[in-house]
Amino acid sequence: MAAPIHHKTLLTVMLIGLLGGCDSNTKPAPTAAQATATSLSLNQWFDARYEEELQFSPIQLSFLGRKERNHELGSFSYAAFTEELAWKKQTVEELRRLYDYDSLTPAEQISYDIWVYQYEQAAASAEYFYNGLSFDQMSGIQSFIPTFLINFHRVEDESDLRAYIARIKDVAPRMEEMLETAQKSADAGVVSPGFALDGVIDQASAIIDGQPFVENTAKDSDLWADFQQEAQALVGQQKITQEVADALMQDAKSALKKHFLPTYQSIIAWAETQKDRAPAIVTGVGSQPNGAAYYKHRLATQTTTSLTADEIHQIGLDEIARLRIEMQSIMDEVKFEGDLSEFFEHVRDGKWNYYPDTDAGREAYITDATAAIENIKSELPKFFGLLPKADLVVKRVEAFREQDGAAQHYYPGTPDGSRAGTYYAHLSDMNAMPKNQLEVIAYHEGLPGHHMQISIAQELEAVPQFRTQAGFTAYSEGWGLYSEVLAKEIPGTYVDPYNRFGQLTSEIWRAIRLVVDTGLHAKGWTEQQAIDYFMQNSPEPLESVTSEIRRYIVMPGQATSYKIGMLKIQALRNKAETALGDQFDIRGFHDAVLGGGAMPLPILERVVDQWIDSVRTNAAS
Repeated sequence: MAAPIHHKTLLTVMLIGLLGGCDSNTKPAPTAAQATATSLSLNQWFDARYEEELQFSPIQLSFLGRKERNHELGSFSYAAFTEELAWKKQTVEELRRLYDYDSLTPAEQISYDIWVYQYEQAAASAEYFYNGLSFDQMSGIQSFIPTFLINFHRVEDESDLRAYIARIKDVAPRMEEMLETAQKSADAGVVSPGFALDGVIDQASAIIDGQPFVENTAKDSDLWADFQQEAQALVGQQKITQEVADALMQDAKSALKKHFLPTYQSIIAWAETQKDRAPAIVTGVGSQPNGAAYYKHRLATQTTTSLTADEIHQIGLDEIARLRIEMQSIMDEVKFEGDLSEFFEHVRDGKWNYYPDTDAGREAYITDATAAIENIKSELPKFFGLLPKADLVVKRVEAFREQDGAAQHYYPGTPDGSRAGTYYAHLSDMNAMPKNQLEVIAYHEGLPGHHMQISIAQELEAVPQFRTQAGFTAYSEGWGLYSEVLAKEIPGTYVDPYNRFGQLTSEIWRAIRLVVDTGLHAKGWTEQQAIDYFMQNSPEPLESVTSEIRRYIVMPGQATSYKIGMLKIQALRNKAETALGDQFDIRGFHDAVLGGGAMPLPILERVVDQWIDSVRTNAAS
């Protein structure tokens, strides 16, 4: 999946993942004066507004490889959220006042509609700010901040090290804001499951395990190890002296002990106090105050459609029935004697299907995933005109946030290519990582999946800057899942029938999500009911299934976006193939889908329709 930055704490996701955090104390420059604004082309106006928007977000600036305000994190409070929302509303009002929609080009209308859509989505979410979990086991703020500091705070000189220290100190007030939000959510009836609280405690404890938090140990904590490595790298590059490095390391150690440690101890203490309230039987958000409305909102934002929970549930049932038939055909091909449930067990329990649970096994997984991506890369020009320039690396998830059986994910690189895109794999338990799914996951996270889609978007030059960074889960995850199936058309992939079964396993996994997510949050299913249903329809290991169901519980609606997005992209391709016949070009279709960045599915359909019309027009002329 795309991590996102694809993917944070429910409502707070928007603050961290899409906006990166806001700062209510540092306001962006005022909206351009009317006389200046009216002289700008629409794309110039969008670029000016987007630059203002970025100034709300020190974290997003760092994600983009920029260093303005890299000494701070930005506020995560409701006040900061509402301040940015008010700014966004003002820009929409200005947009409507300055530019006549009917006089815009089709491409400009797309940008106009996406800008307005983003505001409307944010405005609708304000009502549900306290419905989500601020701290959870999947992508809570407690693990996001260290991940961000280690992987995305760029250190190239002494000032960057000083900014690193300043950000360590800034963790305390930011976490106080998150704890306040979490407590208000709890007071309003939003109950954290015990497994989510245990995950928060385990992750927070792992982050403060080692020096300088624990003095009588030879082990360094991940943050402290990273800071020392960055400092010594500058010494090696002769950018600072050892004396300066020693002084800065002493300052960092002091900041970690005086500011960071007490904050994480507070997070652990809060999670411990909430465990008494954790339900014995875990269900979805439907039983919580305003839960039904919240879930309806989540489905709308995650799928960018008006599909109801019942409609999504039925789509899932239909897809599972179709995919079980395809899985049966693979079972017949390998001449397995038994029914599909027994074949699931054969694949799930077969020692042949797993790497050793050793460091050598983990290294082999990284090597083989990298090889799968390299293998498909040479064939991509036959299917795409647009190709990414950015590099891609495959890495193991950092120890403090690694979870047995958790899904792989992707973090984008920088638009300028200074940081490569990263496909992260959870390798703490190799018994939860079937070999026959390695290939399909590599295509989803890497090429032609997330890395390709997000890198191409960041490298676009013909659209306003905000569109190169836009995030819509149904589009991006729909593309990732579409890529898994598309790979079957590309020579050299899924050669082994068990790997083709792995592709079907991955696809039915996303269909199951439609059923269990809506089951949990709209139909009163329990955690155990969801696990049982998943196991009946997939050969996934129990560890992975349990991790998946717990993810859906704390991230309502997100899991529905994959299959809904894929089905829409496939439907649009079928539409284009039918409309164009011999004039259909797969490269042109893919470039139409990827060439405008992420967008809501209804707008994507309009883009494809415009491409179909343009092909017809060119053929006629």
